Amino acid sequence: MSTIPQSSLTILFEAPFWIGIYERTDNDKYEVCKITFGSEPKDYEVYDFLLKNWHKLKFGHPIQAETAIERKINPKRMQREIHSQLQNEGIGTKAQQALKLQHEQCKLERKLKSREQKEAEKDRRFAIRQEKKKAKHRGR
Repeated sequence: MSTIPQSSLTILFEAPFWIGIYERTDNDKYEVCKITFGSEPKDYEVYDFLLKNWHKLKFGHPIQAETAIERKINPKRMQREIHSQLQNEGIGTKAQQALKLQHEQCKLERKLKSREQKEAEKDRRFAIRQEKKKAKHRGR
């Protein structure tokens, strides 16, 4: 069962920067992206940033999202929910868990890449030493 794509952007102050937590849910997959702003962004700056840099946003690996039954919401109730979400400070625990998972995966990828680079450098140095030995042996 395919669900309607949903997304939300939460802007908050995480010392010393303002950050944005962009969450999206599509086809039972939950993804999150962290955007770092310098100073407090204005609404039009956020909108402009999303328009220009949408393709550059790096979302974490998708997590299975729980399916909620879609139903029509009374407009007043929707206003109340929006107001309560605006009053709510911080990011949701689900977003925090997804960001933590994304951070750990990036950390593992970085370690793997640096290990491969060290091995390649070690092999290169070994090859250079072997060439020098051969050159000395030949009397050059």
